[in-house]
Amino acid sequence: MNRIIATDRIHADRRDWRNLRQMLPYLSEFRGRALLAIACLVLAKVANVGVPLVLKDIVDALGTTPTGVLVLPLSLLLAYGVLKLSASLFNELRDVVFARVRYRAMRRLSTRVLDHLHRLALRDHLERRSGAVSRDLERGTRSVSTILNYVVFSVLPVLVEFALVAVLLLNQYAPTFVLIVFGTVVVYFVFTFAITEWRMDYRHRMNRLDSEANSQAFDSLTNYETVKYFGNERMELERYDGTLADWEEMAVKSQTSMSLLNFGQGAIIAIGVTLVMAFAADGVVSGQMSIGDLVLVNALMLQLFIPLGFLGIVYRQIKYALADMDLVFKLLERTPEIADAPGARPLVQRGGEIRFEQVHFHYQPTRPILKGIDLRIAPGQTIAVVGHSGAGKSTLARLLFRFYDVTGGRILIDGQDLREVTLESLRNAIGIVPQDTVLFNETIEYNLAYGRPRARREEIERAAEMAHIRDFIESLPDGWQTRVGERGLKLSGGEKQRVAIARAILKRPRILIFDEATSSLDSHTEQAIQRTLEEVAANHTTLVIAHRLSTVVGADQILVMDHGTIHEQGTHRSLLAAAGHYAAMWELQQREQSTVSPAEPRNMAAEDRP
Repeated sequence: MNRIIATDRIHADRRDWRNLRQMLPYLSEFRGRALLAIACLVLAKVANVGVPLVLKDIVDALGTTPTGVLVLPLSLLLAYGVLKLSASLFNELRDVVFARVRYRAMRRLSTRVLDHLHRLALRDHLERRSGAVSRDLERGTRSVSTILNYVVFSVLPVLVEFALVAVLLLNQYAPTFVLIVFGTVVVYFVFTFAITEWRMDYRHRMNRLDSEANSQAFDSLTNYETVKYFGNERMELERYDGTLADWEEMAVKSQTSMSLLNFGQGAIIAIGVTLVMAFAADGVVSGQMSIGDLVLVNALMLQLFIPLGFLGIVYRQIKYALADMDLVFKLLERTPEIADAPGARPLVQRGGEIRFEQVHFHYQPTRPILKGIDLRIAPGQTIAVVGHSGAGKSTLARLLFRFYDVTGGRILIDGQDLREVTLESLRNAIGIVPQDTVLFNETIEYNLAYGRPRARREEIERAAEMAHIRDFIESLPDGWQTRVGERGLKLSGGEKQRVAIARAILKRPRILIFDEATSSLDSHTEQAIQRTLEEVAANHTTLVIAHRLSTVVGADQILVMDHGTIHEQGTHRSLLAAAGHYAAMWELQQREQSTVSPAEPRNMAAEDRP
């Protein structure tokens, strides 16, 4: 067991060093600033160490004046003040110069992580927990600032001061002082490192439990309505509190062990200072040292050991920050499942022809979704895909966007394999109105313009008008600047879908996908939107995924999918005439409609009846 723990620690140490090396490129942008900050740091420490030297000379000067005559050593006092001022000045200059380095590194890392998250495949985003990733990202990017802050403002200053004090003690005093001072430092570091490594397990568990609790709270609030529907507020609180209870145990153990560490560090420093002062006092008594020397040694000890006490805290914080940073770099190490192939070229758009050639696909090997799909959508043609839930309809849209790669066969647009073109050009060529429209917590105008951010205002208004949502927007108190809330929850399902339709219209793609585009609309609005969709699709290659068959009557071809295969294919009229699966679905939906709305005439022309 101990061997396993030791191996894990060695592995963790290697990762820490590797992560520190990975952080260096983020500093390269301001190498000059970083070097200037270090120069200011050294000058500040030279001034800081010079203060006790001048103080020694002041004490000795005052002690050697004739009895009854007190002469102030004005030049020494002036030098004392200048050194104190210089130390403060160079410290502040270091902070000012290095601020740009530190915050730019945070900015670059944060941007890179978000960019990487966007590059990850849909599968990664479906499997991850948003709350936990958000907390890990926050802690990880903050850790860069923490490490840079502590290294430049705490570790390097102490090391520089140690070097200066060592030179000073070796030149002016017996080697015993150097041995005691640096022997104390060595014991201090060994003790601190050993105890901190032991405590790190508690910190790792705290991080894990903190992320888990945050994820649970995030999920609970995101699914607020579901929690209320089932009255499970107490269950959510108990689950959250249970995780926090485990976190509390780890936090208490962490705090207890930290108190042990602090006491041990204080004891080591107290013993070291006592020994140094004892030898210095003995030197004064024996006449080998002056009172000024005693003051100098005492001042040097204070300058060394006070920051040394903080250095123990700094080491712990750096270890914690490295643990947080590791979460981010592990995330960056995840290879995107879907990426541009070497030598991928932009999609050359011609007519917008789509071909599925013997396409097989599965999310998991044991559960095939598509089984040998052959499909051609000619330029400007509208193909509708219908079938029961789980038949694989929406998977066709995901594969067209290349959220996943096919596991067999290939998909082509205008004769070009999707895997051989760039993702950006592919997705620019396709517009979609999804079944579940999720909006940004921004204004309606922002969400509409998202389809083409550089579109003119009149183009946005025209798209909204075509989607039959302009009048609604302009009737709101804040109009186009109305915020839609988290995930668009301030809008109804139908309003969100109309925003999605307007957004797709504004994008002006060559290929359109309507994935249950009118599923949240009432009958009157559905008919109006259906006419709009038909107008929009007139000059586009269109794939319509639908559950309600009444919305696909006008399609050029209708495909009936069942268990990952194309079960039937034809026009609405021919499929009804075939009296097969489609005809049975049509009859069932018409019967359900008649049951729900007996006063409404059935949406079926006489010539369409089988």
